[in-house]
Amino acid sequence: MKDNWLYEISSKRKLIDLNFKEIWSYRDLLVLFVKRDITTVYKQTILGPLWFFIQPLFTAIIFTLVFNKIANISTGGIPPFLFNLTGITAWNYFKVCLTGTSNTFRGNAGIFGKVYFPRVIMPLSVVTSNLVKFGIQLLILIVFYVYYVTQGQDISPNSNLFLLPVYVLMMAFLGLGIGMVISAFTTKYRDLNMLLGFGVSLLMYVSEVPFPMSEIQEKQPQYAWLLEYNPVAQIIEGFRYMILDTGTFTWVGFFYALVFTIILFLVGLIVFN
Repeated sequence: MKDNWLYEISSKRKLIDLNFKEIWSYRDLLVLFVKRDITTVYKQTILGPLWFFIQPLFTAIIFTLVFNKIANISTGGIPPFLFNLTGITAWNYFKVCLTGTSNTFRGNAGIFGKVYFPRVIMPLSVVTSNLVKFGIQLLILIVFYVYYVTQGQDISPNSNLFLLPVYVLMMAFLGLGIGMVISAFTTKYRDLNMLLGFGVSLLMYVSEVPFPMSEIQEKQPQYAWLLEYNPVAQIIEGFRYMILDTGTFTWVGFFYALVFTIILFLVGLIVFN
């Protein structure tokens, strides 16, 4: 005979079940994970937090030498180092959000198997902790920005600078959405870990990090659509346009990137759940 159970435990059936009330009740755990991510990344390194400064600066120097001095790519009158540092600052935040959340299930299997908490807290902690790193690198950008202004360079922020928080959120949620999809699939297909490494490197070159969109539109117009339909490229170009008042910005491109980010984030939640 069938037993009459008082309680029956089963998996949740909702596709999108982002219980904000439950997440808020676990906010202390989220804060602990954020502190852990910030303090342990460079804990056993010699230079420690200085790596937050070294990585973007050296990358910007290499980009300036290779793409601007050797390849002679124009930056529209903007100092090449400042141009590259701006793009790298935006790209680094998107990249760490993507790569950090893509390892959620594999990297935290031990914790997930021992105690219950809303699983989405883990990728949220990655995005939040990397926001601190982004803030430090943005501060570096501001320092060099002021330096070039004092040297007489004709640069100034654009009137669309008020959109900066929106662009930061788009970088975070786009990386979070893609990362959650990859994280779910890597539990079964480990090959995605190999693909992610060089895939992110290739994505950087079609996201306008080392060059402006106008260069491709002028020299290789047949490939310009790769950048125009790439939401990451639209975000990088818009971020640089706000700060340096150079490049290409359209409201169509902005809303395209915004809608694409929202849809991909929702898809990521569905797959993650």
